[in-house]
Order: sequence, then structure tokens, then C-alpha cells
Amino acid sequence: MYRIGVVGPLPSVERIMAVANEFEHEIEFVPIVYEDAKEVSQIVMERSPDFNGWFFSGPIPFTIAKNVLSPDANMVYCPPTGSNLYRCFIQLSIDHDVAVKRVSIDMINSEGMFLHEQLAELGIPDIDQHVLTYDEHYDAQKIADFHVQLWRAGKTQGAFTTLATVERKLRSEGIPVYRIFMTKMEIRQAMKMVIEKARSSYFKDTQIGVEIIELEQFDTIAEKSTARYHLQNLELKVRQVLLHLCERLDGSLMANGNGRYQIFSSRGAIEREIDMLRTTVQQLSLDADVPVAVGIGFGETAFSAESNARKAIQHAKERNGYGIVIVQDDGVIVETVGENEQIAYAYRSSDKDLLEKLNKANVSVKTYHKIEALVQRMGWTSFTTSDIASYLSMTVRNAQRILGSLCEHGLAEYRGEELQATRGRPKKMYQLKK
Repeated sequence: MYRIGVVGPLPSVERIMAVANEFEHEIEFVPIVYEDAKEVSQIVMERSPDFNGWFFSGPIPFTIAKNVLSPDANMVYCPPTGSNLYRCFIQLSIDHDVAVKRVSIDMINSEGMFLHEQLAELGIPDIDQHVLTYDEHYDAQKIADFHVQLWRAGKTQGAFTTLATVERKLRSEGIPVYRIFMTKMEIRQAMKMVIEKARSSYFKDTQIGVEIIELEQFDTIAEKSTARYHLQNLELKVRQVLLHLCERLDGSLMANGNGRYQIFSSRGAIEREIDMLRTTVQQLSLDADVPVAVGIGFGETAFSAESNARKAIQHAKERNGYGIVIVQDDGVIVETVGENEQIAYAYRSSDKDLLEKLNKANVSVKTYHKIEALVQRMGWTSFTTSDIASYLSMTVRNAQRILGSLCEHGLAEYRGEELQATRGRPKKMYQLKK
């Protein structure tokens, strides 16, 4: 059964749980109530292993949790939409029998732009819009004071807030206040998203994973050695090290001979033990005194996973220093796995226009996507051929040829020159075209 943690203040959690009862029995939504949104960090850190996903009541707990959970964590929230805001206007108008035009509203920064759009659609003049935006490190008292001061100055007819603590403070002051709640339809949509993510994550986790570990120049080890049975002893040691890794992966080991081994396991187990795999590779390289390449393949079947692993080991052996390379079932290649320099790119594309241009430029899809992924990861607005050559382990001459061809066929452009600190001609700066 999938378990989803529902996190928010009591009124919001009760509202979400009322809708949760409509969903299938294999999904368990677990309510987790807080008094202050600042408690969210501790909640998700302590209880993350208990759940397959998180449903947050709004953008504030979601933003706080995003800073704690991993980037690929299954988490959703109901964004405050126009219907939420319109409901507050209508409710205030009905309760006080007035045409509401002057209100004060608080909202987290990430939703501020949409809020101004919604107010503009209502035709409310800028002079009557009193909006306070804040980040996740907000001060509830200051936000409440913002609403109170405007009310006492006669500039507003009421207040709309996203915070339960602010709502309670304003009610105690006798100010008409309304929470910007999510609608039931929006809750249902968000629930469908978190359920689908939990299911896809489960199937992804249970995909077959194959690791091919290859000790390069294995046949030369015996020639270098002067000790008898050195190669056989080394093989026994390698098997012992790999069996220890297999135990952690709950996998099976197969020796293919000549320093090549395969481990069959699940994708989830392999991804969780990447650090141990890196340690194992370092140990094997030291013991055998040869480079070690690792190719990992994921797939729905053993055949597709092994096929991807073979592609991955080939990519790994083409890189300087080898290392670990993954080929996923969706065609994405991940290089320098588990390191700060990790980079992911696709080796295939369905964009006919792009393929035609790359074909004319005599540049492979893999190389183009690799450069694109590197530029994005490094945050470069422009770069030199030396930058590309250094990070992608190619010669400067080859990088110059590639970027020259990309420029010629409209996939990159010349952006100026970079002056050298030492003598020599300035380096040309390039930028990929979007």
C-alpha cells in the first residue's frame, strides 16, 4: 500500500482528508498537523522513510520541504488559484453586504506574480491592492501587523491570508479575515498527481538493473607479475569484493572472464548503493593496479537492461579515467555518477529539424546533448572551446571543429572574445541557440 503524508495546519488537513476518502483503498493518506509551518523541516526529515510521497496544504510548507527533501522527491501542493481568491471576495461581500474592492492579501513570493494577475483580472485598481509577499522565513507577527495597520487606517474592508496563525491573530482583532483555501477539485487533481508519481516511482524502483564491471588490461597483469598464481589470487580477491557489493544489492554475480563481471539486481537497490559501488571500484583499481570501468543499464526486461549496460560500459571506456556510466531505459546517459560533475544527456532525439541540422553539421546527437547538458549544469551564458574540451575530455581542436559546425548550421553562435591573462590570441566565446 502506498502511504502519502498530508502536511498542513488542522483546517487544511481536515479539508484534504475529506477528499482523500474518495480515493482507492490501496492509497493511505496520513494526516500530519502542525501549528507553525516552520515545523515542516523537522517533520519531513524525521518521517520521510515512512512515506511514498507528500501532499502539502500550500506553497509555504512545500517550499520549506523542498529545501530538505531530495530534488526527485514525490511532493505536491495545491497552488492558490484564481478560484480561491474569487471565493474570498464573494464570501466577504456576502457576509458584509458590500461591494468589496479594498483588501489586504499576503502570499509567498513564488505565487506573488500569479496573485497580481488574478487581481488585475478582477479589475481592482492598483491603489486598492495591498499585497505583502514573503519567503519561507516569514515572521507571522509582522504579516499580521501589515493587515492590522491597513485596517485601522481605513484602507481595507478585510484581509485574505494564506497563514492559519495570521488568521487567528486578525480574528482576535475583530478584522474580517478569510483564508485562501484550496477547492475540492484542486485537491483531487493534486492527489491524482501524487498517486501517479508514487506508482511510477515504485515501478521505476523495481526495474531490472545490470552492472558490468570491467578491469582493463586484465590479461597483462600476469605478464607483469613475478609471483606464481598471482592472477588466480587476484581473481579470488576481486570476486570477494564484488560478492560483498552483491550482498548489499541483493543481487547475483556472474563472471564473464578476462576481468569482466556482471551483477544483476534492481534499479532501486543499485541507485541506493552508488556510493558503495564507487568505493568498490576504487578498491578494485588499487588492488589490480589497472583502470576499472563500470556500465549500468536499467530496463523493463533483463535483455533491455543488459543491452543498456553494454552501451554504458562502452561509453565509460571512451572516457578519460573511465568511471561509472548509466544508460537508462528512456535513452538518457548519466556520466560520472555519484560525483559533483555528474551530467545527464540523451543519446537519441525525435526532433527532425534538430537531427537534420546535426547531420549536416556532422555532429552526433549524443555530443550535442552532452554539450547542452554541460552548459545547463554549469550555468554558462557563454563558453570557450577550451571549456568544452576540458569538461568533456576531448581535444581543443575537436571542440573547435564541433562548435564551428554548430555555428555554421544555426545551432550555436559566436558571442565575442575572452582576453587572455597571458600572451596569446583572445579565446572565442560561444553560446548555444535555443
